[in-house]
Amino acid sequence: MNTQQPDWALASPQRIEQALEATQRRGTGGWFALEFSERAPTDPKRYQVDGHELVMWRSEGELVVSPAACPHMGADLATGRVCRGKLVCPWHGLALPARGRTGWRPYPVHDDGQLVWVQMPAGDEALPRPILVERPTRRISAGHQLDLACDPQDVIANRLDPWHGAHLHPHSFSQLAVVDGDDEAFGLDVEVKVGWSLTTRARVTFHCPTARSIVMSIVDGVGKGSVLETHATPIAPGRTRVLETMSATSDHPLFRPLSSSGLFRRVLRQRLVARARRLWVEDAEYAERRCLLRGRKTAHRPPLASPQDEPVGLPYPI
Repeated sequence: MNTQQPDWALASPQRIEQALEATQRRGTGGWFALEFSERAPTDPKRYQVDGHELVMWRSEGELVVSPAACPHMGADLATGRVCRGKLVCPWHGLALPARGRTGWRPYPVHDDGQLVWVQMPAGDEALPRPILVERPTRRISAGHQLDLACDPQDVIANRLDPWHGAHLHPHSFSQLAVVDGDDEAFGLDVEVKVGWSLTTRARVTFHCPTARSIVMSIVDGVGKGSVLETHATPIAPGRTRVLETMSATSDHPLFRPLSSSGLFRRVLRQRLVARARRLWVEDAEYAERRCLLRGRKTAHRPPLASPQDEPVGLPYPI
């Protein structure tokens, strides 16, 4: 007789919320993931982070992130140009140096090789560098981003609910089971669909280094040592940019020679990004729905049934 509780019973809203609250107490050092390193622009490019308008540009090859409003009359500097290492305002030609000037100062920037980070005033203690995770030395990296109508906490909450995986993503997972965990991290046994009727198994762990990031690490099985980082950067209230970076590796003896092939790296990157984007089709709906419900103050409702009951005729999804 199967005594395993159904996923809807295991996915306790209180349990997920408790884990989320624990993550939201973690510091970020004031650092926000802004762009992928390989996509960092040469010409001025506009960004928005936590309600602030920013412009990224290069001065003598060095990345600079500064306020997008010209200190003279507020022109959008993202529509300006760089000349001799200075950002030139499109309205009146004011040339702004990378070191800044009175009333206009660039923000600290850090390029970790896969992501560009910017440090801005935040509610927690500032750190000299962003809080990073260890990535495999020999890896194939890929990344993608998307904008969602939700807040960063909704992105993190989605990842803290592993019980939705086999139901919301039946194209990718046939089974997921939490094997251990607490408010700091949890482990998961995953059965992944790899095509047709083929599946493969892996054990993964999830942990949140900061309040706006969650990391999945493959600790056993195919792809052991690989890391998936999900970073949620607020654009404005109710709007979030998700930047995901994947560091794929393997202990298979063929991985080392294959990883040197440009064709293999290109194909693997395309497959990694395609799979991640497909998952986010459903996960975006989850995160945005959670944000909507929270706004209506209906996100936290008492349990409708005990774990022994069948979820039949429920007035709303759980």
